[in-house]
Amino acid sequence: MDWVAGLGGLTAGLLIAVVTAPVGVSGAVFLLPVQLSVFGVPNPAVTPTNLLFNVVAGPGALWRYRRHGTLRGPLTRRLVLGTLPGVVAGAALRVFVLPGPAVFRLLIAALLLPLGLWLCARTLRPARSGPGGEPSPRTVTALALAVGVVGGIYGIGGGSLLGPVLVGRGMPVARVAPAALAATFTTSVVGAATFALLSLVSDGTVAPDWFLGLSCGLGGLVGGYLGALLQPRLPDTALRLLLGTLATTTGAVYAAQTLA
Repeated sequence: MDWVAGLGGLTAGLLIAVVTAPVGVSGAVFLLPVQLSVFGVPNPAVTPTNLLFNVVAGPGALWRYRRHGTLRGPLTRRLVLGTLPGVVAGAALRVFVLPGPAVFRLLIAALLLPLGLWLCARTLRPARSGPGGEPSPRTVTALALAVGVVGGIYGIGGGSLLGPVLVGRGMPVARVAPAALAATFTTSVVGAATFALLSLVSDGTVAPDWFLGLSCGLGGLVGGYLGALLQPRLPDTALRLLLGTLATTTGAVYAAQTLA
């Protein structure tokens, strides 16, 4: 039965990563409903399991972006340095303050649903260009810190939130995607290690489901590389709409689960 779950996790990770990697999202936020509803991963262990998926899946897309030199630049450094302290704080909050699933689903719905709708609207009816369209470096760092906390709580790494916000503020997808994935990978490494340490001093299922996390991550490793390979062949408008649609759909799923 474990091998059946492993094969299912491998397939799910691959398919999700192919769709999400071109827009700078690891796919962990879209894997959460699968882990909760299909594989029955308990709370709060689903959070470090998702972070483990990011750790294993991330290098596939990052290797592809590195070969093209798109990982270099100040945006990547700001996102990484901002999210790292946030993910440690978020992991502590997840274990000691928000261990249950109800608030978990509700807050993700409240974040992703309006964010996805806003990004789709901005793409279909772009705002007139003007000075100060892109966020300032200080704003980017503050946003990365806040998103790091959210990523540590819910195991989504941060790219699923950073990507739509930065793209919606006028940054091109080709610039945002590598930086967001780099931030997701580094925060997931730190976050998974933090949960492993917290599992030693807390009750309940805090440690990740190692087998399922690794299985999903191996699928995401291959899918992420393929998704990054496809990105230059896709128009920016299509990528923006894809990212907005994914965020809206996932937010709607979480909202429906909460109401049910």
